[in-house]
Amino acid sequence: MSQIERRLEELNIKLPAASNPAASYTNFVIVNGLMFVSGKGPSENPKGKLGSNYTTQEGYEFARQTGIEVLAVLKDGLGSLDRVKRVVKVQGFVNAEPYFEEHHKVLNGFSELMFEVFGSNGVHARSVLGAVSVRDNLPIIVDSIFEVE
Repeated sequence: MSQIERRLEELNIKLPAASNPAASYTNFVIVNGLMFVSGKGPSENPKGKLGSNYTTQEGYEFARQTGIEVLAVLKDGLGSLDRVKRVVKVQGFVNAEPYFEEHHKVLNGFSELMFEVFGSNGVHARSVLGAVSVRDNLPIIVDSIFEVE
Protein backbone atom coordinates (compact mmCIF):
# COMPACT_ATOMS: atom_id res chain seq x y z
CA MET A 1 0.00 0.00 0.00
CA SER A 2 1.34 3.40 -0.97
CA GLN A 3 2.03 6.18 1.52
CA ILE A 4 -0.86 8.31 0.25
CA GLU A 5 -3.25 5.32 0.21
CA ARG A 6 -2.37 4.74 3.88
CA ARG A 7 -3.07 8.40 4.55
CA LEU A 8 -6.47 8.15 2.84
CA GLU A 9 -7.26 5.11 4.96
CA GLU A 10 -6.34 7.06 8.13
CA LEU A 11 -8.68 9.85 6.97
CA ASN A 12 -11.41 7.26 6.30
CA ILE A 13 -11.59 8.29 2.63
CA LYS A 14 -12.46 5.71 0.00
CA LEU A 15 -11.90 6.90 -3.54
CA PRO A 16 -14.68 6.31 -6.06
CA ALA A 17 -13.96 5.34 -9.66
CA ALA A 18 -12.92 8.41 -11.62
CA SER A 19 -15.97 10.08 -13.16
CA ASN A 20 -16.16 10.48 -16.91
CA PRO A 21 -15.97 13.87 -18.60
CA ALA A 22 -19.36 15.56 -19.10
CA ALA A 23 -18.67 16.56 -22.73
CA SER A 24 -15.99 16.39 -25.45
CA TYR A 25 -12.78 16.62 -23.41
CA THR A 26 -10.50 14.46 -21.33
CA ASN A 27 -10.25 14.18 -17.54
CA PHE A 28 -6.63 15.33 -17.57
CA VAL A 29 -3.61 16.22 -19.67
CA ILE A 30 0.02 15.84 -18.57
CA VAL A 31 2.54 18.30 -20.03
CA ASN A 32 6.12 18.84 -18.82
CA GLY A 33 5.55 17.27 -15.40
CA LEU A 34 2.26 19.10 -14.78
CA MET A 35 -1.09 17.33 -14.66
CA PHE A 36 -4.01 19.59 -15.57
CA VAL A 37 -7.26 18.13 -14.22
CA SER A 38 -10.48 19.22 -15.93
CA GLY A 39 -13.20 20.86 -13.88
CA LYS A 40 -14.88 18.46 -11.46
CA GLY A 41 -17.89 18.81 -9.20
CA PRO A 42 -19.23 16.99 -6.13
CA SER A 43 -19.80 13.26 -6.47
CA GLU A 44 -23.45 13.35 -5.39
CA ASN A 45 -24.33 15.79 -8.21
CA PRO A 46 -26.32 18.23 -6.06
CA LYS A 47 -28.08 21.05 -7.90
CA GLY A 48 -28.38 24.66 -6.82
CA LYS A 49 -26.73 27.84 -5.61
CA LEU A 50 -24.83 28.84 -2.52
CA GLY A 51 -26.75 31.50 -0.66
CA SER A 52 -30.22 30.24 -1.59
CA ASN A 53 -30.19 26.44 -1.83
CA TYR A 54 -27.09 25.74 0.26
CA THR A 55 -25.17 27.20 3.20
CA THR A 56 -21.47 27.95 3.28
CA GLN A 57 -20.90 24.79 5.35
CA GLU A 58 -22.76 22.66 2.81
CA GLY A 59 -20.67 24.27 0.08
CA TYR A 60 -17.52 23.40 2.05
CA GLU A 61 -18.61 19.74 2.08
CA PHE A 62 -19.34 19.87 -1.67
CA ALA A 63 -15.86 21.27 -2.28
CA ARG A 64 -14.38 18.44 -0.19
CA GLN A 65 -16.36 15.88 -2.23
CA THR A 66 -15.01 17.55 -5.35
CA GLY A 67 -11.49 17.10 -4.00
CA ILE A 68 -12.15 13.39 -3.58
CA GLU A 69 -13.33 13.27 -7.21
CA VAL A 70 -10.08 14.94 -8.27
CA LEU A 71 -8.04 12.45 -6.22
CA ALA A 72 -9.85 9.63 -8.05
CA VAL A 73 -8.85 11.16 -11.41
CA LEU A 74 -5.24 11.52 -10.24
CA LYS A 75 -5.10 7.88 -9.12
CA ASP A 76 -6.72 6.70 -12.35
CA GLY A 77 -4.30 8.72 -14.48
CA LEU A 78 -1.11 8.10 -12.52
CA GLY A 79 -1.69 4.65 -11.07
CA SER A 80 -0.51 5.85 -7.65
CA LEU A 81 -1.12 9.06 -5.74
CA ASP A 82 2.49 8.84 -4.55
CA ARG A 83 3.41 10.21 -7.99
CA VAL A 84 1.88 13.58 -7.02
CA LYS A 85 4.78 15.82 -6.02
CA ARG A 86 2.74 18.90 -5.19
CA VAL A 87 -0.60 20.62 -5.65
CA VAL A 88 0.25 23.69 -7.71
CA LYS A 89 -2.93 25.64 -8.47
CA VAL A 90 -6.63 25.34 -7.71
CA GLN A 91 -9.42 27.41 -9.24
CA GLY A 92 -12.95 27.17 -7.91
CA PHE A 93 -16.16 28.35 -9.54
CA VAL A 94 -18.91 28.70 -6.95
CA ASN A 95 -22.47 28.77 -8.28
CA ALA A 96 -23.79 31.49 -5.98
CA GLU A 97 -26.36 34.19 -5.54
CA PRO A 98 -25.04 37.71 -6.28
CA TYR A 99 -25.06 38.64 -2.57
CA PHE A 100 -23.07 35.56 -1.48
CA GLU A 101 -19.64 36.58 -0.12
CA GLU A 102 -18.09 33.42 1.34
CA HIS A 103 -16.69 31.78 -1.79
CA HIS A 104 -13.28 31.47 -0.13
CA LYS A 105 -14.75 29.54 2.81
CA VAL A 106 -16.48 27.14 0.42
CA LEU A 107 -13.27 26.37 -1.50
CA ASN A 108 -11.48 25.71 1.80
CA GLY A 109 -13.19 22.30 1.71
CA PHE A 110 -11.02 21.39 -1.29
CA SER A 111 -7.87 23.14 -0.09
CA GLU A 112 -7.92 21.65 3.40
CA LEU A 113 -8.43 18.16 1.96
CA MET A 114 -5.33 18.58 -0.24
CA PHE A 115 -3.32 19.59 2.84
CA GLU A 116 -4.66 16.63 4.84
CA VAL A 117 -3.71 14.20 2.08
CA PHE A 118 -0.41 15.63 0.81
CA GLY A 119 0.84 17.60 3.84
CA SER A 120 2.87 20.71 3.00
CA ASN A 121 2.96 19.60 -0.66
CA GLY A 122 -0.82 20.07 -0.68
CA VAL A 123 -0.56 23.82 0.00
CA HIS A 124 -1.26 25.60 -3.28
CA ALA A 125 -1.97 28.85 -5.06
CA ARG A 126 -5.65 29.35 -5.77
CA SER A 127 -8.41 31.61 -6.93
CA VAL A 128 -12.14 31.39 -6.42
CA LEU A 129 -14.87 33.05 -8.41
CA GLY A 130 -18.59 33.42 -8.01
CA ALA A 131 -20.50 32.25 -11.06
CA VAL A 132 -23.99 33.11 -12.27
CA SER A 133 -24.29 29.52 -13.49
CA VAL A 134 -22.12 26.45 -13.93
CA ARG A 135 -22.44 23.13 -15.75
CA ASP A 136 -25.46 21.07 -14.68
CA ASN A 137 -26.32 23.68 -12.00
CA LEU A 138 -23.71 22.14 -9.68
CA PRO A 139 -22.90 24.28 -6.61
CA ILE A 140 -19.15 24.19 -7.33
CA ILE A 141 -16.68 23.17 -10.01
CA VAL A 142 -12.95 23.03 -9.40
CA ASP A 143 -10.10 22.71 -11.87
CA SER A 144 -6.60 22.03 -10.67
CA ILE A 145 -2.95 21.62 -11.59
CA PHE A 146 -0.52 19.14 -10.01
CA GLU A 147 3.21 18.57 -10.33
CA VAL A 148 3.69 14.85 -10.98
CA GLU A 149 6.45 12.30 -11.53
